[in-house]
Amino acid sequence: MINFRLTPDVLGRVRFAFSPLAEVGASLKLLADPPSMHLHDPWLRRVRGALSETDLDLLLAVCPPGPGAPSFLFASAATMSTTFEQQVADVATLPATDVRDEVLRVWAGTPPPLAARRLIGADGPHLLADALTRYWTTAVEPWWERMRGVLEDDLAYRSTLTSQSGLYGLLNDLHSDVVAEGDTLSINRPYPTDRRLDGLVLTLVPSVFAWPGLFVDDDGESFAVTYTARGAGRVWEDVNPKDLSRAVATLLGRSRSAILALLGVPMSTTQVARVLDQSPAAVNRHLSILRDSGMVVSWRSGRNILYRRTALAASVLAGPRATGPRGPARIAASVRPAWGVEVPRTG
Repeated sequence: MINFRLTPDVLGRVRFAFSPLAEVGASLKLLADPPSMHLHDPWLRRVRGALSETDLDLLLAVCPPGPGAPSFLFASAATMSTTFEQQVADVATLPATDVRDEVLRVWAGTPPPLAARRLIGADGPHLLADALTRYWTTAVEPWWERMRGVLEDDLAYRSTLTSQSGLYGLLNDLHSDVVAEGDTLSINRPYPTDRRLDGLVLTLVPSVFAWPGLFVDDDGESFAVTYTARGAGRVWEDVNPKDLSRAVATLLGRSRSAILALLGVPMSTTQVARVLDQSPAAVNRHLSILRDSGMVVSWRSGRNILYRRTALAASVLAGPRATGPRGPARIAASVRPAWGVEVPRTG
């Protein structure tokens, strides 16, 4: 059990950050020990045949099966605008001894495989950074915009929760293994000491690939908890605007129905325009009409305005599959859940 003491200083320094590198690390843990049935099965099926150009042996030697994970993959997120390029540059400049120590730690006294021994040397950080970059480009970056939409959505939920239940309500909702009570944050993970976090920063990092687990990093200056974002499974929902039914396109127009098909996860006007190869001005006009019609909701996140479809819009898109080809009137009458797969929570 990890028991960290929550002081007023720590509670006053709670912040959120996004970490592309943590998504890489968590996804590698999944590849190292994939379960038979998993929320991320659609992703696994897509990437397994596409990783021949990556040094997967090296990366899995860094992230082997089991509870251990190298801290340098989960410690470098600072803000919601942290980029993978910034993080992997930090990895490349790590002292070689830090990489060596982390590799030996995650193997917990067991001799590491030959691939891992390649990292135990002066060139280790550069070899690792190069392998991580190739893996990111193939396995995570193609879905990063949709992943980020889910992460933004999670932050909107956490903001509302904090305003309603306070910081302790927020912390107790992160994961069933996390309990905040009194002056202690308890996490059900093996750890040798009971530490006081006087003056440290508490960073909360929502993640798609962390499901159903939790990653904790304590580097002596900050304490980071990487937890599963709500609705993580929505990232892998098949979205192909070209495959929309004729009935939906007739009811809404092809552009607006294509926009709604994309907004199962939050996206900005610029993101939608890029995917659909339309001008931001045209997309913005469609979004305004859809919002006025109750088909999308919007909110500000930093400098962006994000949009997400409503339950009404989801029922309209689902109508042809649920009711058969009976025309637009029947589509609008159909009802089904809006948001696809939600991450199960027990606490």
